[in-house]
Amino acid sequence: MKDPTVRGVVHLIEETKSFGQKGFRKRLVVLEQSKGTFTNFVPVEFVKDGCDAVDDLSEGEEIEVTYRLSGRRWQRDASSEVKFFLSAEGLSFKKVSGSGRASEGPDDSIDVNDDYSQAGNDDVPF
Repeated sequence: MKDPTVRGVVHLIEETKSFGQKGFRKRLVVLEQSKGTFTNFVPVEFVKDGCDAVDDLSEGEEIEVTYRLSGRRWQRDASSEVKFFLSAEGLSFKKVSGSGRASEGPDDSIDVNDDYSQAGNDDVPF
């Protein structure tokens, strides 16, 4: 099955954040989509080496991101409440040309690291 894509204008690029003793890294990119009467903001997380690939992006650029949904169960200890988290993990992105069509050139598509090993259970939930 092909991974889904989302298209939008880069609204925000956060700095890379590190978590836990293993140094797990993630970086949030927020896409803005105009939906007529309202604006939709779509947060996409890039992890590990994908954080560095985001350096090639600028706010205001239109991109298409290939992503996968990732869910995680987290519980601080046996007596605490169980929480579930859902995120869109960016796998790659493609800059969109001014004509509104996705660029075809190989230099326009950035693939990020596909090794998504999870951080330890004692790390911060994400």
